[in-house]
Amino acid sequence: MVVPDEVVQFYIARLSIAMPQATLTIGTKGSGLTEFTREAEAFVRRASAESNIDTGILTVFIRHTSCSLLIQENADPDVRRDLDEFFKRLVPPSDDPSMRWIVHTTEGPDDMPAHIKAALTAVSLSIPVSGGRMMLGTWQGLYLFEHRSAPHRREIVLHLSP
Repeated sequence: MVVPDEVVQFYIARLSIAMPQATLTIGTKGSGLTEFTREAEAFVRRASAESNIDTGILTVFIRHTSCSLLIQENADPDVRRDLDEFFKRLVPPSDDPSMRWIVHTTEGPDDMPAHIKAALTAVSLSIPVSGGRMMLGTWQGLYLFEHRSAPHRREIVLHLSP
């Protein structure tokens, strides 16, 4: 089968499109959910305009092993509190009698449980983009879910691809 030159040129042109990427640094206040929807929206708007990517996928990736990412309701703060409380009950600190089996305790009683919580949730998300906007639902927001007790500075990579 012979592929016409214009088809080959189309695909070569598509391959040369820049795929914008940025890193957000977010400070947490300890365990809980921190919303970063606005920052991601700003990145998508800017990146979409600069690279002419009107329709694509936003990939969101957290560069840590003791926190995670969620798409969750952003209207009622009780949802965030209940989720945090659920995970604290599901995986209590390693000094809780039910967690005596944990071996990795050198970084404190919240560290290994934080790794377990991150393993149960997501460290990357894919969000459709159309018209230069994330296609989130009305009440959906993007959250960094901090699983450690103390405040941390976390890095989130945003990558927009066609």
